[in-house]
Amino acid sequence: MQSHNPRAISLTRQESISLIPISIEIVEGNPNLASLLGWHLQQIGYSVFQAVSCQQAKLVFQKQQPSLVILSTDLPDGDGIELCRWLHKQRSSLVFVISSRTNESDIVEGLKAGADDYLCKPFGMQEFLARVEALTRRLRTSAPPACLDYGVLKIDLVQRQVRLKGSAIDLTPQEFSLLYVLAQSEGLALSRAELLQRAWPDEINNPRTVDTHVLSLRKKLEVDPQQPNLIQTVRNIGYRFNPDALLRSPLRPNSQNLNNNNSDRTPQFTAPPSRSFAKY
Repeated sequence: MQSHNPRAISLTRQESISLIPISIEIVEGNPNLASLLGWHLQQIGYSVFQAVSCQQAKLVFQKQQPSLVILSTDLPDGDGIELCRWLHKQRSSLVFVISSRTNESDIVEGLKAGADDYLCKPFGMQEFLARVEALTRRLRTSAPPACLDYGVLKIDLVQRQVRLKGSAIDLTPQEFSLLYVLAQSEGLALSRAELLQRAWPDEINNPRTVDTHVLSLRKKLEVDPQQPNLIQTVRNIGYRFNPDALLRSPLRPNSQNLNNNNSDRTPQFTAPPSRSFAKY
């Protein structure tokens, strides 16, 4: 007889999931160099996204959660080293800095800011690709699951989709991020401030916004949003995800939310090869 407890669900999930394909975000203000790097990375099987500024880089990062960020220090709207510090605080991706700043002090500053590797421009393409391979080698042995599978509820981290009893649930990007953070906590209660920082860092600064999105999630996932079982309120703390509810609660999708909407998905970056040079 199958054990009916949250830990049993967790073990089943870990045994049945596949690994997320390694995705890379290139943050580079020079479009020619970005296109060239992106094309070479795609040729060897990586999924590539592109950003040209600090602001765009954060939006792409929050939406796509890439495995590796290739970050130029020279960006039109800010310092790449400051962005590196921000990325390091997210603790979810490796950071590879490429920079025209070649002084030892600059390299040390970049590494202390959280870079996992630092390569000075100009550089050879073979060395660049070898360094990317060395970094992503770490990810292949410890990549997170592509799908959180709770039986009747499946959270697809690649397509950023949720299915309840086989039916697609239409969530906004903010709602999906919040649900993912709650599910990752494995039943632990998280404060509004923690949820705010983990789900939407630097995007929303009002902790009460969490309440609004929790209410919206409950309307889409719970049979009775007024008496929620899946996303529970923990007095004087915040909220917790209760996987036990998926075993005993008659959860069912709300028919008005069965809209599989992919219009907000960031398209993968594609570019034709540029002329090759010995150094970039």
